[in-house]
Amino acid sequence: MVVRSGLIDSCEIEDGGMDHAEESRPLLNAENGGRIEEKSAQDIYLEKVRNQKLYLATFSAVLGPLSFGFVLGYSSPAIPELCKMSNPRLQLDTEEASWFGSVVTLGAALGGVVGGWIVEKVGRKLCLMFCSMPFIFGFTIIIAAQNVWMLYVGRVLTGLASGMTSLVVPLYISEISHARVRGTMGTCVQLMVVSGIMGAYAAGLVLDWRWLAVTCSVPPTLMLVLMCFMPETPRFLLSRGKRREAEEALRFLRGPDAPVEWECDQIEGVSLEQGDHLQLSDLRDPGVYRPLAVGVLMMLYQQFTGINAIMFYAESIFEDAHFKNSDVATVIVAVIQVVFTAIAAMVMDRAGRKVLLILSGIAMSVSTGVFGVYFKLTSTVSSNSSDPKFLIFAQDLGPHDSHYELAWIALASMGLFIAGFALGWGPTPWLVMSEIFPVQARGLASAICVLINWSTAFIVTKTFQDLMDLLGSAGIFWLFSGLCALNVLFTIFCVPETKGKTLEEIQAYFKGTLSD
Repeated sequence: MVVRSGLIDSCEIEDGGMDHAEESRPLLNAENGGRIEEKSAQDIYLEKVRNQKLYLATFSAVLGPLSFGFVLGYSSPAIPELCKMSNPRLQLDTEEASWFGSVVTLGAALGGVVGGWIVEKVGRKLCLMFCSMPFIFGFTIIIAAQNVWMLYVGRVLTGLASGMTSLVVPLYISEISHARVRGTMGTCVQLMVVSGIMGAYAAGLVLDWRWLAVTCSVPPTLMLVLMCFMPETPRFLLSRGKRREAEEALRFLRGPDAPVEWECDQIEGVSLEQGDHLQLSDLRDPGVYRPLAVGVLMMLYQQFTGINAIMFYAESIFEDAHFKNSDVATVIVAVIQVVFTAIAAMVMDRAGRKVLLILSGIAMSVSTGVFGVYFKLTSTVSSNSSDPKFLIFAQDLGPHDSHYELAWIALASMGLFIAGFALGWGPTPWLVMSEIFPVQARGLASAICVLINWSTAFIVTKTFQDLMDLLGSAGIFWLFSGLCALNVLFTIFCVPETKGKTLEEIQAYFKGTLSD
């Protein structure tokens, strides 16, 4: 019995790759008793691929989301310190602190629009390099700040860079990755965001707000240097008719043994069918409006979980919850976020997108509901503090504050919420956004999604304190709990599974020519 290796014969490579790219080959598998199994042309091709330089290119790109995470995390340790400043020109009152925390989302919304235009004009690589400049300039202005307005300008610039990064990096990674690793590589975007948040929280324990800004400027500087040596994405090069450059980029990303001409043919065939530029008439195409609707709704639902409001004001929330050492508690929460995002990255290409989104929504709904119960209990305890029965209860607790024992409920609820978010609704919307749009609509559609995401983030973040005053601490978390429950229903009925599919197959699904 002859057992074939399943790899493309060297003679086929010398003859220009796979002559029968669309056919599956019957292969004998010795481990399964010699049964004949079908291997697709894609499987045969991917067995020749080496991913080392793909990982290097991904690492270079995700330094942008790491910088983005530092921007998000910076406000939590910086706001309490700036509110206590002795210098009146830098001291923040309650309203100014609210703007300092939320104005970054306005910059990010603008960055999404600017990034959507630039990424189609100059390409993914140059756009990524351009993203690093507002990061560096913004943190430099914060470092040199002499008044509150300089702080605002620095936050807007870093927000602008964050918005561009949140659009460009997922596109870059999805277009350089192949189907077997695209989920894991795409989830690294959110992993680096949460690592940046954790880094800002941890550094904030030992650094003042100026030195913390210096630390935050390091990742974008490194990204600018490394991206100089990385390739442009093959799909963008092919969309511009640069076949030779696309093949060179693929050889860098796939290794010397992969017959990259075959992959170029697959991409080029779809690109020619779709066209290079988005036309107004394309908006009637289900391959455009269906993924756009899914992308926009996912971005809305991600922000309706309340994640950015909770992360911006994490330290203040724990102070309101009477948790002692609230700055340490926020670092613990950030560590949980990193761990579960890493778990999501490891299982994304096995479990699939929908399963993780559903589990994530359930966990967040439960945790925010429990958080609301906690605040309801503590407010009840406070209102009954003059009752003789309460005095006996307080004495039984010992010398600690009567809220201290219940504060662990707050920490556990926050931990469950962050774990749930990190497992699904944190990384997956950005990953799905980078997968579902056809090449001619990718820049514009992604820009719309980023604009929606950050505009909603601004509204939620800016109104968070007002909503707490209106609904109470318990009411606002119960509201988030209900919205998270809606996320689950939306996922079940509206979100397609993209696990294991090429970008071209995903586009065929939305057009109705491929089943989910």
